[in-house]
Amino acid sequence: MGIPPVRPPRITKYLKPYVLKMHFTNKYVTAQVIHTPTATVASSASSQEKALRESMEIRRDVAAAGKIGKILGERLLLKNIPAVSVQLKREQKYHGKVKAVVDSVVEAGVKLL
Repeated sequence: MGIPPVRPPRITKYLKPYVLKMHFTNKYVTAQVIHTPTATVASSASSQEKALRESMEIRRDVAAAGKIGKILGERLLLKNIPAVSVQLKREQKYHGKVKAVVDSVVEAGVKLL
């Protein structure tokens, strides 16, 4: 692990400050918010976390994705991050697990840009 890249101001003024990225596998759901000017993870939540594994029966379905989004939204509010933008991969559509994560982050009180 190295030092995160320092981007010049001419680039950072066009970047969205916080970006929500999601990753879904056959076993787990992971969501993280990245601070784009510094390229560091501001907050994350995953169904692989030890505290969450015990409370979830199935860790990969839409209900688990909703729970991960709710936890991530609460963690963002604790770190005083009021708004995020969503970046979807090419194959992701706003449907199913993706919709569950984004909607539960919004229900927790975080705004979308």
